[in-house]
Parts: sequence; C-alpha cells; structure tokens
Amino acid sequence: MHKPLAVGTPDDIYDPAFVKGVFDRCSRSYISFSWFFSFGFTERWRKQCVEALRLPAGGAPVGYDLMAGTGEAWPHLFRQHPGISRVTAVDISSGMHKLALERLHRERSHKIDFREDDVLKSVLPDESCDFVVSTFGLKTFDAGQHRQLAGLVARVLRPGGVVSMIEASDPKGWWLRPAYLFHLKVLLPLIERTILRGAQDFAMIGTYCSNFGDAHAFAEMLRAEGLEIEFRRYFFGCATGVSGRKPVGAS
Repeated sequence: MHKPLAVGTPDDIYDPAFVKGVFDRCSRSYISFSWFFSFGFTERWRKQCVEALRLPAGGAPVGYDLMAGTGEAWPHLFRQHPGISRVTAVDISSGMHKLALERLHRERSHKIDFREDDVLKSVLPDESCDFVVSTFGLKTFDAGQHRQLAGLVARVLRPGGVVSMIEASDPKGWWLRPAYLFHLKVLLPLIERTILRGAQDFAMIGTYCSNFGDAHAFAEMLRAEGLEIEFRRYFFGCATGVSGRKPVGAS
C-alpha cells in the first residue's frame, strides 16, 4: 500500500490521466534527466533486466514491452536476443510514444509495433507472447493496479514464456539510504525548479519511486497467478525487479 500523499498533490496520482500528463510534460527531458541524475545506473539496470529475461535459444519469439516509455530497452533486447521477431510496445504517454518513434532505428522498425494505451485496459490476447519486459513502469501503479498487471502478465504469456521487470526502489537497510533519499526527494526537485522548465514532474517521479518501496509485493502477486518468479535486488536495493516464467502446462 502506498504512503499518504503530500500536501498539494492531486487526490490520485495513480489515475491514468494524471500519469499520462506527468510523462507527456517531462518526456523531452526524461532520457537525459534519468541518465544523468541516476549516474548512468538506469541504463545499466535496463541491461540487467533484459539479461534476466531467460528466453530459450532459437526460434523467433514475440513479446510485449509494457510501459515502454521511450524504447530504451529495445537496443538491449535485440542485442541480447537477435532472433526476436516482434515487440509490441505499450505506453499511455503520447509524449513518450512520440519520442520513441523518433528514436526508433530504421533497421528495427519492422520489428516493433506501437500501442498508445493504458496497459491495464489494452486488449492483449490470451497466451499471445513468449516474453514480457518492463523497465521503470511499475512505480506508476498502486497495489490494486499491480494485481491487475500481474493477472495480465500471467494471461498473455504462453506456457514456458518468460518475464522480467525492474523499478527504482527504496534501499531500506542500506547505510547510504539517507543520502539516496535526499538525492531523490530534495536535490532532484530543487534542480528541476531552478534549472529545468516543468511542473514539478520529475519531483512526481521521485514520489512514485518512494511510494513504490520495492518489487517484493509484486513478485508475490505474480506467484499468486501461478508464475515461477524470482525477486531481484540491484545495487543495494536502489532498484529491484522480478523475473521468471510461466510453467509449461499452465493455462
């Protein structure tokens, strides 16, 4: 369950329309901001998330990139698994969607479909993919939405299909946690107000990360849907993730 909202924030920061607005407004600066102020760790974590996607060798797998953002996972996906035949990218933000289109390399355009949609309302067919990946989209959902997402992942994966997701997290127990939280909650919003033009949208991203906690509860939700799931910690818990598979014979 997420923490109480700060004074002055909207009643529901997890409402899809609100989430869309946040990421539409900050889409142009999102890539450089997230890379620079995570000291490059976001890119490293995306790579590690894709590495945890245990696709079997051979074949021509198809999959979904959920909350795909600007498509920063795609280079890692196609480098790690060159046999992928198609990725359907789903994201609610038209700003992020547009930037992803602009960044799309010509040589892989025939392998990526785009769906600008709320993933929880997107009509994705049952058992229609070999893999599901998501990098830094989990934070924009509350606990109830996480349960819906877990059900969706279990539903769209074919038996034997695999999943890997990652999210920035609260590194509880790490001795540098106070410095990390100061960086996330104080320094980044201050820089946005004084240097970047925006409506405190990057501060909202910090709020989402803080409220999220870590991926442990989401891992349990995926297990409850019948998936074999491993909970993963990255860099002292500054990011956490889930990876695993849908057992063969499951439906």
